[in-house]
Amino acid sequence: MEILYDILVKPFVDMVAAPDFFLQVVWEGLVSGVLYALIALGFVLIYKSSRIFNFAQGIMVVFAALTLVGLYEKGVPALLAVPLTLAVMYLLAMTIERVVLRPLVNQPDIILFMATIGITMFLIGFGEIIFGGENKVMITEQLMIPTGSYIFEPFGGFVSIEQKDLTAVVGAVVLVGVLLLFLNRSKMGRAIRALGDDHQAALSVGISLSTIWVLVWFIAGVIALATGIVWGARAGVSFALEVIAYKALPVLMLGGLESVLGAIVGGLAIGILEKLFEIYWGQPLLGGNTETWFAFVFALIVLLFRPQGLFGERIIERV
Repeated sequence: MEILYDILVKPFVDMVAAPDFFLQVVWEGLVSGVLYALIALGFVLIYKSSRIFNFAQGIMVVFAALTLVGLYEKGVPALLAVPLTLAVMYLLAMTIERVVLRPLVNQPDIILFMATIGITMFLIGFGEIIFGGENKVMITEQLMIPTGSYIFEPFGGFVSIEQKDLTAVVGAVVLVGVLLLFLNRSKMGRAIRALGDDHQAALSVGISLSTIWVLVWFIAGVIALATGIVWGARAGVSFALEVIAYKALPVLMLGGLESVLGAIVGGLAIGILEKLFEIYWGQPLLGGNTETWFAFVFALIVLLFRPQGLFGERIIERV
């Protein structure tokens, strides 16, 4: 009975007894969830337009952040380093389309997936040659990202919100809003959606496959840079940052590989739930460190009941 009490009752009693601490935990989870959602968006955009599961999205986050910091270390002003980094990501998108994707058109999905693993290995080696393997500090002050904190006092306690985290959340909301407007309102955005719905039909009306592929890989690079700046501000910039991108995998399983809304909702849900589970169940009952596996187990449970994810389309095969 005591075990059942600790599992089913005590965590909720603790939440009610210290609501300010509960809000602090939810906020920390929300910030992580926003970043998971951003990484997942990069996967979703590329998969929607090309049916390629881009295993390289994680290393693109690292490569973009290292490029930004590396340019600054070479004497380039921080605000100039950002557009130069975007230019590098556009050049990378063009190179990937011309050298890797174009020769593999109409090849099986597994071939394209293995190609993105090859891109990952290349970027790791190329990045280490150029930038080295040591941890670097993100240039938050030079980018005018505030580093203070706000203190709120709800329920007789206090909640601390880092200004850089608040900036990350606001920036992510703006980025997602601009992306949704682009996909729904612009001509190129509609072309991306059309290509995702039906490749042959899109090609038959003159939509350029190579142009769309370069565009979506560049957008994924922009998302990677935004994510790299925020994660780098929190944990430094190194190749270990790539591991964080793997958290996008359960987000994709939860939200569906083709759903932008699923990536956003799935990222927020996993970020908040893994933090709550870690604090109220993981540490007191399991010794902590549950954040490394909770998202994967949670996504697996969802897939047992809904294999296509919460927002994925149900696959119907007629026999």
